[in-house]
Amino acid sequence: MHGLARLRATSDQLPTAFIETELNGQTVVLDPGGAIYLPDCGLLCVSDLHLEKGAAYARRGQLLPPWDTFATLKILGTVIARHNPRVVVSLGDNFHDRRGSAEMPELGRMLIREMAMGREWIWISGNHDPDGVENLPGISAETLDHGGLHFRHDPLKEPHAGEISGHLHPAAMLVRRERGVRRPCFATDGKRLIMPSFGVMTGGLDLRHKAFAGLFEKTRLVAHMLGQGRVHSISYSRLNG
Repeated sequence: MHGLARLRATSDQLPTAFIETELNGQTVVLDPGGAIYLPDCGLLCVSDLHLEKGAAYARRGQLLPPWDTFATLKILGTVIARHNPRVVVSLGDNFHDRRGSAEMPELGRMLIREMAMGREWIWISGNHDPDGVENLPGISAETLDHGGLHFRHDPLKEPHAGEISGHLHPAAMLVRRERGVRRPCFATDGKRLIMPSFGVMTGGLDLRHKAFAGLFEKTRLVAHMLGQGRVHSISYSRLNG
């Protein structure tokens, strides 16, 4: 059961509306920036940053604007400032390839060091960055169990109470008055939660795609769609795809 949206003003933005939901007995705050915050244990979680994606494409001869890392880190810094967590968990595919963390410019490292100062920082390994990170604050791990919740990059096939994962980049579409809106979303049925991708240069996979088959109890599944400064909660039965 999710509670009422809470409004919180920021210094440089319109008021931000959070949605509260519950997962395995833990209150989970859904932030419209694409992060979750667990107030009872002071933990902030993001997923699929895909830092240095532009650089990874350039190494393969496909030139893209190189500013994705700094744009993603700027948003992450805003979300961290909003909640001031004690622990930050980055839930895999932190970098777009194995070379990303080793070759990231020093300015990116400096921004991460500033955000991590005084905090515990945990990098969960993903399929894009299975070797962990290099020369950055924090520790690397395959999974994390914390506060009755299980954090991992890719969701388990069998339902796992309290699982929080990423990897699939869920997105949802809602059509109203013949106009469709497609947005990244948090997907949860109260037993597990799959995070949206946080990186500015990442796409989304529709929640009705076969990759999500069997992962949720569809009668309880809710897509918490990211909007401008707020989260919109839409039941799975109302989605279009």
